[in-house]
Amino acid sequence: MKIISSMLKEVYPNNYEEIVVKIKSLLKQYEKEEKGTWVSEKDVMLITYGDSLLSDKEVPLQTLKRFLDNYSEGLINNVHLLPMFPYSSDDGFSVIDYLKINKNIGTWNDIKDLRENYNLMFDAVLNHISKESEWFKEYLKGNKKYENYFIEVNPSLDYSKVVRPRALPLFHEYQSSKGIKHIWTTFSEDQVDLNYKNPNVLIDMLNVLLIYAKNGAKFIRFDAVGFLWKKLGTPSIHLKETHLLFKVMRRVLDKAYPNTIIVSETNVPHLENVSYFGKGDEAHMVYQFTLPPLVMFSVLNENTTKLLKWSKSLDDFKMYKNTTFFNFLSSHDGVGLRPIEDILTEDEKETLYNHTINEGGKINYKNNPDGTKTPYELNINYLNAITNKEDTNELKAKKFLAAQAILLSIKGMPAIYIHSLLGSTNYYKGVVDSGINRRINREKLNYHNLIKELNDKTSLRYLVFNNLKKLLKVRKQIKAFNPNNDQKTIKLNNKVFSVLRKDSKNNEKVLALINVSNKVVNLNTEYKGVDLIKGIKIKNQIALNPYEYLWIEINDS
Repeated sequence: MKIISSMLKEVYPNNYEEIVVKIKSLLKQYEKEEKGTWVSEKDVMLITYGDSLLSDKEVPLQTLKRFLDNYSEGLINNVHLLPMFPYSSDDGFSVIDYLKINKNIGTWNDIKDLRENYNLMFDAVLNHISKESEWFKEYLKGNKKYENYFIEVNPSLDYSKVVRPRALPLFHEYQSSKGIKHIWTTFSEDQVDLNYKNPNVLIDMLNVLLIYAKNGAKFIRFDAVGFLWKKLGTPSIHLKETHLLFKVMRRVLDKAYPNTIIVSETNVPHLENVSYFGKGDEAHMVYQFTLPPLVMFSVLNENTTKLLKWSKSLDDFKMYKNTTFFNFLSSHDGVGLRPIEDILTEDEKETLYNHTINEGGKINYKNNPDGTKTPYELNINYLNAITNKEDTNELKAKKFLAAQAILLSIKGMPAIYIHSLLGSTNYYKGVVDSGINRRINREKLNYHNLIKELNDKTSLRYLVFNNLKKLLKVRKQIKAFNPNNDQKTIKLNNKVFSVLRKDSKNNEKVLALINVSNKVVNLNTEYKGVDLIKGIKIKNQIALNPYEYLWIEINDS
């Protein structure tokens, strides 16, 4: 506890010793687990809401389990359940009660059943809680227990330096037993920020994290963690205190549940994002937010120059033991734009905006300190994001699978959103009915209709789902694709993404080649071997068909 104590002393210099005593008492309630294994090339994460699949026969969590058991063929072994708690808005991210399961999707017993076959990731919504929560209601009533649980602000002061993730007010008014309160709200009027300057908030949230780990969360996603600590006159993002509290949370979890893997979610430029690795003492994984917009740009422009340059910057990135990237292309949110602020020019970004609008998508904006607004997120299903409406189903599937091949080839652990796995497209009705742009990628699917489409060999769902499963099956056998194995980015052609992955222990080298263009690309390389996807021999001269991808096991002899 000495290290935890020293970190708490920096954050709470006046009462850190009392906090250490409370943490020790908290830890006594939980049994210490034995240390388990780290992730490998066999690990793939499915990102899904608990109710993405619906059936009249059972609650949604049971339907999800039935689908995975019957149709994933053991290729999905990890499941990220997006917030599954009672909520009041933001499709789960305005949590009313951190410790209850939303009765509309199932129970803790359904979670237990799911974790028998799958490692689970829970969301820890650390920054804020619903205004409908007991915590906030009791705070407004004047309950002493919840005094200072939330951040009261003075509207007459200058908050212009605060980084804003959305085009919404920084604080809102609430009626309390003591009159009007102005409360800090980073994301919305319904999502009130927690005040970690009150150490009781930290203790309560540590308890939540420990309960999640106890109830089967091998992975815990720290949602919007960068905003945790606020300080007037600063951007109030990535502050020193935020990183210290992250380290405390990590160490407390390590003491009771050392198998727990923490994944940080900070949708910001790359260098800010990777700061959450700390020195190997914060996140085990960080979301690779730069990947989705860069792959989108590469496929739309049939050019990998920017993607290769960025990928090369990762080749020698220092990884600490048991840390890696959490790679994804699509999620419940849109395609974030902040990570490419310094990578793409304004004209290049404009191509992404235009394509999004042309394909029926939406654009969300954020407020800037100078009073202007800029796009921060493209709201579009990722399949639509990299294809054109006039493309045939076959061509759409080819483009999409090429993008997925990039995801599955690079250093890190891959995560696939359920609507990517299932070949979904824009859900316009969700946007119209709700007025929420992000609903375009959050359709809830009827299980019976879904299975019917997946069995139709002419459908887009069939083409994506079955070919993606083939890729996953091959990938799991390639030791070079272990998340921590070496990566060397190679520039062979500006229409081809190419990385060499190497497993020194097993003397295995695999060259990934992905053509992101609609042209045949001829390559003259020093490499030869066998393509593990098709099982065919590859010599030095390679002709890559449009959107073709190869994983070549290199033969050096």
